[in-house]
Amino acid sequence: MPSYDFYFTRLTYESGDWDVDIRMPSNVLNSLVEYTTLRVDPAERVVALSDPKMLQAPFCYFAGHKLVQFTPAERRNLEKYVRGGGFVFVDDCNHDIDGLFAKSFEAEMAKIFGASALKKIPNTHRLYSCFFKFDGPPTTGGELNGWGDDLVHEYLKAIEFGGRVRLLYSNKDYGCEWDYDFRNKRFLAVDNTRFAVNIIQYALGA
Repeated sequence: MPSYDFYFTRLTYESGDWDVDIRMPSNVLNSLVEYTTLRVDPAERVVALSDPKMLQAPFCYFAGHKLVQFTPAERRNLEKYVRGGGFVFVDDCNHDIDGLFAKSFEAEMAKIFGASALKKIPNTHRLYSCFFKFDGPPTTGGELNGWGDDLVHEYLKAIEFGGRVRLLYSNKDYGCEWDYDFRNKRFLAVDNTRFAVNIIQYALGA
């Protein structure tokens, strides 16, 4: 069995729609190979949030458009993983702070971690400088086109434990932004997956 520094885990959940942005993982994994020295598993792993296997993942991706309503097993695993030092990147595919995904997901976070656990993070956070340098969360095409809530979200939110982000929450729909064949990056003036590299490097302890 090859030894990897990183593998990409997508979390499934019983409510909503988790199977979104299907080309995004391979695109992001390609960027890790291109920019870092990490030994990267090239295959996306798809694991149920209720499965104890997710507790071993170095990084988990959770996304969708619809209602988020966790089962008791999903709720227990997510809390154990986040409190235990795991890292989850949650992306609202609606890019809408008043949408169904946003409202239901945030309600679940309040139920699990408390009403004040999910907080805005400053744009000077380590996340934005741990590999590439950003002035804050990069803007996505969905925001600029006025879809969703017609807002450019100038910050991300997070749940922290031990002084580290353990759950990063975005209403910017990065998954859609990065959902293209990695070979098409050559047509971009600036590779827009560079922020994904920052997120993963931070998740791994950078």
